This record gives sequence, structure tokens and C-alpha cells, in this order.
Amino acid sequence: MKKIIWSLVSILILTSLVLAGCTAPGEAPAAPQAPAGDGGELAVGIVLPTKDEPRWIQDETRFKDALSEAGYSVEILFSQGDPAKEKQNVETLISKGIKVLVICPHDGTAAAASAEAARAAGVKVVSYDRLILDTEAVDYYVTFDSVAVGAAQAQYLVDHATGSGHPLYLYAGASSDNNAFLFFEGAWNVLQPKIADGTFVIKNSAEAVALQDKATLTRDEMGKILGQVTTNWDFNVAKNLAEANLTAAAAEDKGEVFILAPNDGTARAIADAFAVDTAVTKYWVTGQDAEKASVQYIIDGKQSMTVLKDVRTLVSDAIKAAVAFLDGKVPEQTHTYNNNVVDVPAKPSAVVTVDATNVKEAIVDSGYYPASDFTGLK
Repeated sequence: MKKIIWSLVSILILTSLVLAGCTAPGEAPAAPQAPAGDGGELAVGIVLPTKDEPRWIQDETRFKDALSEAGYSVEILFSQGDPAKEKQNVETLISKGIKVLVICPHDGTAAAASAEAARAAGVKVVSYDRLILDTEAVDYYVTFDSVAVGAAQAQYLVDHATGSGHPLYLYAGASSDNNAFLFFEGAWNVLQPKIADGTFVIKNSAEAVALQDKATLTRDEMGKILGQVTTNWDFNVAKNLAEANLTAAAAEDKGEVFILAPNDGTARAIADAFAVDTAVTKYWVTGQDAEKASVQYIIDGKQSMTVLKDVRTLVSDAIKAAVAFLDGKVPEQTHTYNNNVVDVPAKPSAVVTVDATNVKEAIVDSGYYPASDFTGLK
């Protein structure tokens, strides 16, 4: 009888130990669960706007490389220019338990719904490269100084213009992208005095001509100009618009021309259109993002310059912000950007102007791309 009682007691004790999460004698203890951000896995989801632009594939690669090197894993989804798909991507990542969302919106205003869904789920929202507009649900903005980018593009044109009466063709990004306005603002700040003094003559925007005496433009005024010169960040739109502008232009509107192109993809498309017009004797065209194809264009003399926004820096800043939030801290702030509702904290990164004179130093020697990716590099 005593043996039976002791057997029952032993069973009860072992059962209690199991229920309490303890281990029986001779068993190995359970492996501890690592907290988020403490090695292994970073509870971050990333949503990028499209796979159709080389710039975002570049960002994806940089994120994967940086996070892998840091010992973190991450899921990166693409929205393919569709705000509905973007929101679906965000909801998918929320369902997987992310603590921080890094999102580059296709449409800054439409992305507010995605940011608010994340905020409602207790997720910190980091707006990446493009600002999410018209919502309080943005915790931090990781960006380059977009006004400085536009100013660098315009300054390059100014630096290469001597004399007066030079034909100037203006192009811009998508009106749905807040950055397009900031790029144009920076460019206008530099170009407008040179338009006013006759160095440049605008050839492809009646709205810009009507406003050419204004040193500072309102957003609505910029919007009117963008309505005439937007490329929508689309290569085909850019090429078609440039061809239409050239068809409408008189011979005296050509010769040596100066072209404000908003980014590398559109710069190549626009450059290709101007290059085949026999009345264009020389063109200067701007870009940004240092895409490989545009670096090759610069080496080949087909594109004048690009603005290197070192994605490694931007990715690093995004990861630092995410880790800070995971650790219950606040990312470093030096600036704020108003999104029409709140001032969003940010720490914008520096940019570098690249042309044929420094392309090897800025792109290859810096380790951004290997020399083997290009031909004709000196």
C-alpha cells in the first residue's frame, strides 16, 4: 500500500514540475527565448514601392546585406505601385508580429492608411526615403536631404552654362511623391535667379514661364509646373514627354540644351530622346541615385551627372532607427519634416555630386560598385 501511495506522490510531483515549466532530473533545460533585437531575429518588416525601378532593387540588396552582416533577418515586400497592395503587405507583416515597419510609400497620402493600421497594432512606423503624408502615424523619417539633391542637380547645370539664352527643359518626378516637390524646390531655388537674369530660357512649361520671376514657389504653384513636366518616375512617360517637347520646339530652342531630369531612370530615357534629335548639338542632363546603368552612361558621355545618395547610409540609418525603437529608445534627430499633420523627426543624410571627373573615386574607390560592373572606366 505504501509503495502505491509513494508512486502516486511521485507522479504528482513530476506532473507539477512539468506544468511549472521545470525539468525532471536528468533532463536538459529548455532553450531560452531570445528577445527581439537581441541577436538572431529583428522584428522588422520592410515595404518598398516597386521592383520595376533599379533603385529599389538596389535598396533591397543593401538591406539584405546589412541585416545579414548584423545577424538579423527581415522580410521585404514590394507593392508594385499599388496602394491597396501596399496596405495588404503591411497587414501581412503585422500578422507576422513585426514591431517596426519600414515603408517607402508609392503614394505618400494613400500610405497614411497603411501607417495607421500599423500604429493601431502597436507597430512603430519608419517612413523610408519618401514621407508618408496626412497622418499622425509616422514615428520617424529616414531620408536624404531632398532639397539639397535638387539644388545639386541645378547647380551642376548653372556651373556649366556660360553666356545667356540657353534652352532649359524641366522635368520632375511623380506628383503623388512628396520628394518630387522637394527635389523641384531645391532645383528652383538655384535655377530661378539664372532664369531671371537670362542665363536660361524655359522651353517646355508655360506654367514655369508664368512663375519665372518668383524666387519662392508655393506648393500649389509647384504643382502646376509638375502637372506639365511630370515623368511619374516612369521611363516611357519621360521619353514620350521629351519627344513631344522636342517636336514642339523650334530650331532655336535646341542647339546646346540644359535638362533638369529628376532621377537616373528618367535621365537616361530623356537623354536618349535628345541624343537622336539632330538639331540638339549638346545636352547637359542631371540625375540621381547612381544606378549602374547611369554610371555607365556617365562614363560613356551620355549622362552628365548623378547625385549619389549612398543607399548603404540610408539603410544603415533605417536599421539604427528600428533597433532604437526595439530597445525602447528614440532615434537620433537633427531635422523635422512636416507631413501636413505633424512634424516628423529625421536625420537626413549627405549626398555627393558625381560626374565623369570623379566617377571612379565616388563609385568604385568608395566600394559602392566594383569596377568590373563597368566598361571604359579610367
